[in-house]
Amino acid sequence: MTDDSMVQLAGFNLALAIGLFLLLWLVALRLRDVSFIDAFWALGMVVMAISSFLWVEGGVTRQVVLTGLCLVWGLRLGFHLFRRWRRDGVDKRYSNLFARLEPKGFGFARASLVFVFLPQSILMWLVSLPVQLGQFGATMGILAIIGCVMAIIGIAFETIGDAQLEVFRRNPENAGKVMDTGLWRYTRHPNYFGDFCVWWGLFLIAAEVPYGWLALPGPLFLSWTLMKWSGAPLLERGLAESRPGYADYVSRTSGFFPWLPKSSD
Repeated sequence: MTDDSMVQLAGFNLALAIGLFLLLWLVALRLRDVSFIDAFWALGMVVMAISSFLWVEGGVTRQVVLTGLCLVWGLRLGFHLFRRWRRDGVDKRYSNLFARLEPKGFGFARASLVFVFLPQSILMWLVSLPVQLGQFGATMGILAIIGCVMAIIGIAFETIGDAQLEVFRRNPENAGKVMDTGLWRYTRHPNYFGDFCVWWGLFLIAAEVPYGWLALPGPLFLSWTLMKWSGAPLLERGLAESRPGYADYVSRTSGFFPWLPKSSD
């Protein structure tokens, strides 16, 4: 294994990611909706993992574990988000984006390509670097084992949190209410925290490989977007406007990392 082979793999996967998202852009032009891209963000990472698995001749155990963890995470989340899109329709985040761009002369086709599909293809490739570079190497040491445990905890946390929220939303009596039970009692974003654990865990697996530390921008960017950009902050702004009890929930519940709720004295 050489650093050249890593560069070749990363370059191939970048081209693959852009090509995949260009095909999805053509689908969006027919649907006049880009909201399904969130589901294919997760599924695209699965494609990156499988492509890397097929490209690299490394340790079979390492490759199977790394790819398998990504598949379990990505397929579960991807189909969950796809079902949510089919149920809820157009995502307001994207409709608001196009509404802001239209007066500036951007039609749907150009806006969706320049501001949605092309940048997201590159960012998806960036975040998935751990499952690309981590395929190299023959053995799994203590760092990789810690990463596996962390990723499994993240998958379980996210899966349980999403399931609890789905049950809550299906109950008509909860319309307009704030979900504050189960894992949502300890963090306002158990699904985002689960993502955080998964991708830092996968990075730890990759970090054992020579030059695997080059995958660090992936989990760093994901952490920033979950905690500071399009994840928790954007979601919370909308909930603060639509849920009367959300301010009280915020005052007593940890924003990201799980912790015991504050007393409501």
